[in-house]
Amino acid sequence: MVMNGQVALITGSARGIGKEIAKVLARRGASVIISDVNLQQAEETALEIEKETMAEGSVEGAKAVAMRFDVSSSAEVEAAFAGISERFGRLDILVNNAGITRDALILRMKDEDWDAVLNINLKSVFLCSREAIKIMSRQRYGRIVNLASVVAFMGNPGQANYAASKAGIIGLTKTAAKEYAKRGVTVNAVAPGFIVTAMTDALPDKVKEEMLGAIPMGRFGEITDVANAVAFLASPQSGYITGNCIHINGGMYM
Repeated sequence: MVMNGQVALITGSARGIGKEIAKVLARRGASVIISDVNLQQAEETALEIEKETMAEGSVEGAKAVAMRFDVSSSAEVEAAFAGISERFGRLDILVNNAGITRDALILRMKDEDWDAVLNINLKSVFLCSREAIKIMSRQRYGRIVNLASVVAFMGNPGQANYAASKAGIIGLTKTAAKEYAKRGVTVNAVAPGFIVTAMTDALPDKVKEEMLGAIPMGRFGEITDVANAVAFLASPQSGYITGNCIHINGGMYM
């Protein structure tokens, strides 16, 4: 899945799953844009990827740069994509990975926690996809991959806002796929299950044990499991796949 000369933007990619996705795309030759609210961490990740790809003798042309913008702000997103277009002249891949949680039972959930999660997790996908499609439609080529979640399909107590945001991503993915298929733009999603990250590490052991018992494969997922699936959907080889969602959960949801 060589991506020589392609440009990829991965939101929320200074750490965790987003960082691993950026690494995998860079190894395949893509120039990656590390977008995160923490610019210092984004710059450190970009430098790490640059060093790694050079050490591995990566495909010529791969590079990593850092950007900071609020993915839930229409004005900041528009300015960021204008800068990308000016600097690179193109955008081939958008991975909408940025996301947060603000967990609470519905009766205890605050309005601001609902709004924050929907804005960062769902509105950002709309804003970034809208700007990306402007560029990709002119190119007659593009790959958009959205990060959903198993809870979009199963629900999860204490995560009404998160589950709603991720379910919304599925509907948005299918609609965008239908609207821009004829322009050479594919839009797909991945729905990770329980993936080992800093966020999941903070969960109580009892919760982890219960989750593990619900996974037929008997193990939690790794960030590489998600990144490799995203890389495929972001590649030229996935050209006849659009409007779909790949479930990455070890059989937790079928």
